[in-house]
Amino acid sequence: MTDNDSWLDYFTTCSNTGRWGADDQQGTLNYITADRILEAIRTVDHGVLVSLGYDLTLGTEQLELGGASLRILHEAGSRGVADVVTIAPHGFAVTHMDALGHVGHDGSVYNGRRLEDVVSDRGLSFGAVTAMASGIMARGVLLDVAETRGVPTLLEGEGISVDDLLAAERRCGTVVRAGDALFLRSGIGQDARWLDPSTIGGRPGVLTEVIPWLHERQVALFSGDCIERLPSIGDVGDLPLHEIGLAAMGLAMLDNSNVEALRAACQIYGRAEFLLVVAPLRIPGGTGSAVNPLAVF
Repeated sequence: MTDNDSWLDYFTTCSNTGRWGADDQQGTLNYITADRILEAIRTVDHGVLVSLGYDLTLGTEQLELGGASLRILHEAGSRGVADVVTIAPHGFAVTHMDALGHVGHDGSVYNGRRLEDVVSDRGLSFGAVTAMASGIMARGVLLDVAETRGVPTLLEGEGISVDDLLAAERRCGTVVRAGDALFLRSGIGQDARWLDPSTIGGRPGVLTEVIPWLHERQVALFSGDCIERLPSIGDVGDLPLHEIGLAAMGLAMLDNSNVEALRAACQIYGRAEFLLVVAPLRIPGGTGSAVNPLAVF
């Protein structure tokens, strides 16, 4: 199936509905077993931590596009200073985890729930970010697609295919396996314009053919400097990776990670594997959370 064909069948063929029980809200994080965590910890041999998050962009007027605002609370003569921080995590301005209930498909969200049944003005009653309250620890793998193609960055509108991922695996000598956190590098993280939350059209990214590959490989978490190619080429919808990934697969998605920092560390230590640690905020009903992911080498 090509990116021009219908990807709607993936909602069924890549579905994890009921796989871990009717009330499961962990989704693909279930692939991260105790054994996988211990294996991931054993990849650490230098004791070096690398932040994969970006600084919050403060003072954003249109927070619906993603961003944050900071208000300082201080009175003359007082002993200290406090602040109020407002964060709109979704979009391209904030490094964040998506809750499984963040994006639906045809009115449904993860594990067969209807969006209208789980959302209210108090947030999500199912598939909220609090389902990740215990945090995430997994083996991370960087597949550098741009480097594998021999280019500094993918160009506007280019797509990442399954062949690209297989070639990147061969290049780095690491195979993505069940329970892994997959990070893709397209190279666009070097270009400040792609960090602008209003820059949506023409973004390089993953083709829809990659979705069943993620499902078959049992990837626990997807991240990188790109998401799906935008605008997507499909029958309907704008976000096939998010719609099928979140609503059907229950795929944990870490958006807007600093892959350039990760690439630099992988080059220093001569490998594409690392320990990933992510701890979302415990926001009852929240559709996502700003995070500062850590790669440990």
